[in-house]
Amino acid sequence: MSTLDEITKEKQRVSEALARVDAQREKLAAQFSELEAAERVLARYSKGPQARRTASVKAPTMARTAARPARSARRPRATTANPVGKRSSPNLSDRVLALATGKTQQEITAACKGARPNHVGAAIARHRRAGRIEQRGGKFYATQSMGIVQPALV
Repeated sequence: MSTLDEITKEKQRVSEALARVDAQREKLAAQFSELEAAERVLARYSKGPQARRTASVKAPTMARTAARPARSARRPRATTANPVGKRSSPNLSDRVLALATGKTQQEITAACKGARPNHVGAAIARHRRAGRIEQRGGKFYATQSMGIVQPALV
């Protein structure tokens, strides 16, 4: 019976060691996934040359892929750098409206640095449809807002 008891104790010891190894593997897998996420963020926002990926990242092993939770196929939406309420500069539509002081479309486009000409044209068209800008002699002028509009008496 002593041999059977020794075998049982050895089995118990090995199973405890295996449980410790599994716990360590889970911990390392979680740390590895956090490091991969940090690497992706740094690669997205770094200004310098792209860092080369290591061979272990390129070819994941079966043990690593089995430990990872299932990810959704959709990419998470990118967040804006500035919150909507706290913009550091006016948007293109506001800039176009402010520049409509007797300037041509080409002059307004040149003044809106970094904006594509078709985007400036679309902003001008939106303002014209809304009645905020009018065109006289090839130049755009912002209309005067009168506040409350009185109905015409007939």
